[in-house]
Amino acid sequence: MKPWFFAATIAALVSVSAPSLAALPESQRLHDLDVFQLETADDVQISPDGSRIVYVRVSYDIMPDRPRRNLWMVNADGTNNRPLRSESKSFQSPRWSPDGTRVAYVSAAEGSPQLYVRWMDSGQTALLTNLVHAPDSITWSPDGKFIAFSALVPSDKKPLAAPPPRPEGAQWAPPVKVIDSVVYRADGAGYLESGFDHVFIVSAEGGTPRQLTDGDFNDDGPLSFTPDGKHIVFAANRGPNWERDPQNNEVFSVDVATQQLTQLTKRVGPDNGPVVSPDGKKIAYLGFDDRVQGYQVTHLYVMDTDGSHGREVTGAFDRDIADPHWSADSRGVYFDYDERGVRKIGYVTLDGKVRTIAENVGGTDVGRPYTSGDFSVARNGRVAYPVNSTERPADVATAMPGGTAKTLTALNDDLLGAKAQGKVREITWKSAHDQRDIQGWVITPPDYDPAKKYPMILEIHGGPFAAYGPNYSAEMQLFAASGYIVLYCNPRGSTSYGEEFGNLIHHAYPGFDYDDLMSGVDTVIAEGHVDTNNLFVTGGSGGGVLTAWIVGKTDRFRAAVVAKPVINWSSFVLTSDANNFFYKYWFGAQPWEQPQEYWKRSPLSLVGNVKTPTMLLTGESDYRTPIGESEQFYQALKLRGVDTLMVRIPEASHGMTARPSNLIAKVDNILAWFERYRRK
Repeated sequence: MKPWFFAATIAALVSVSAPSLAALPESQRLHDLDVFQLETADDVQISPDGSRIVYVRVSYDIMPDRPRRNLWMVNADGTNNRPLRSESKSFQSPRWSPDGTRVAYVSAAEGSPQLYVRWMDSGQTALLTNLVHAPDSITWSPDGKFIAFSALVPSDKKPLAAPPPRPEGAQWAPPVKVIDSVVYRADGAGYLESGFDHVFIVSAEGGTPRQLTDGDFNDDGPLSFTPDGKHIVFAANRGPNWERDPQNNEVFSVDVATQQLTQLTKRVGPDNGPVVSPDGKKIAYLGFDDRVQGYQVTHLYVMDTDGSHGREVTGAFDRDIADPHWSADSRGVYFDYDERGVRKIGYVTLDGKVRTIAENVGGTDVGRPYTSGDFSVARNGRVAYPVNSTERPADVATAMPGGTAKTLTALNDDLLGAKAQGKVREITWKSAHDQRDIQGWVITPPDYDPAKKYPMILEIHGGPFAAYGPNYSAEMQLFAASGYIVLYCNPRGSTSYGEEFGNLIHHAYPGFDYDDLMSGVDTVIAEGHVDTNNLFVTGGSGGGVLTAWIVGKTDRFRAAVVAKPVINWSSFVLTSDANNFFYKYWFGAQPWEQPQEYWKRSPLSLVGNVKTPTMLLTGESDYRTPIGESEQFYQALKLRGVDTLMVRIPEASHGMTARPSNLIAKVDNILAWFERYRRK
């Protein structure tokens, strides 16, 4: 297709009018440009005494089309919400000093990302570092005198062949790239610079950072000091086969004075996120015994600080444990977990008794309703976290154990308080395959009239080991604002329902998750408000896989949009940025060892059945499900004469929505494609 004709086709698509919503004033309807007005609270950090909360306030600048991250602070009672750093530059990773007098953070305000410290009494700020590469996982020493962080240490690789001298002024092509790593590019980061992440320490008053670890391994955060400040614990994969064995991290301790490294765990499986208890006697960490399954629940473990007496604490708790924080008395650990699509904060005693502290954590992803969000905890047990609902993205909230949660901010009331949004309600149904309970949510248009029938969109989440929930979603609200009933759900394989449910698709994906989805569509239709002549389906990543699978199995949908999919599992495994993981855990063999297994689970194997008009939509810089996957399906559909279109989002990675205009383009093109085939 000629470029001018392709551009004209897209222009015609996005100009198609949406279903009539005359009953709802335009000023009250959510519009695509409203995405630029949304705000979220992220990285919510409570002071050690529990009195103040610093958070990252994320907004979107319409001119550079980029998110802006500023630092704000609010008292724990909700008063005095004010900016600490609110400028055109972005600020992130705020971390309180142990005595609560200072906040460290990272900013590129003066060029490359650097580490800063702000004195809270005077507002004075000091630049601590002059780094070439951004600091990460910043952590204060217990006495507040030092800050540890991780950063990339470049490695010098000699070229395979030395080029001849270039004449002065000659304009030669850029030098060749020589790649010898198993993983050489990462989605969102592009082609990786040669080097390894290592642990550093720097004076909290500034100076030259000192590197504590080295070697051809990545030593990643989070980092945790022992109470005496003499050691830092962290997790790393330092095994001889680390490039091909990505799930085998161990916990290490490094002596700050001597740089001596000590390995504290040793098992087959990942050990991550170590945190030293305040009394210095124990280390809490996360992991599981690797059984090479597609989905394995992450549990909490505790061991002595010398690595002895390691034991599982949450073995009876069939949910993933994340983000552990010790209580001040060292008697238990706070953590977050997902339960039926809802992120919660829990607390577990060292004998394994679990209780819930807070719910509805998340809303930091304004695009789709994935579970999201972290938390922090003060010495008095008060937690602070981003809180969300189906009507609002993340605000700042706080709760005490046994107390009532309180939301402290209302970042989007000025915009969304004046908008009529789609109502979200939970539904459940039985899968036609095995009568298993499946959970989902239905969004109705903001001017919904139960006496009318509406077109319906089935929207499928990615992962596939992930979860949607009753969380705010700008994308789905825009679908509803255009007059559609929207169904989204958690078919088998979704997280937050336990290990058995997640592994129903182990080496069987896509498969009976198709039945879960079709049963959900039938359930909503049976309620009597759906125009069955106007059913549409879309999904991204794993949802793109299932959408492509669906149109190969049924022609009940008027049109489909397959976003950032896997179409051919063999080509995906050999081109994805996580090739060392996918073949091992999702298939158990390399593509050339079991080619039929790869083929029978590939949507491309069903392309001969497809009759549904199907659009492909992918970012051109997607290195998770590279755009070649979409190209294969597009060209196969073209050769068969099926109505199809490929929409390529320039510079976009797998997330596709890092820039607000990308999210808008995604939604607008999906709606335009559906409107092209909607039966009036």
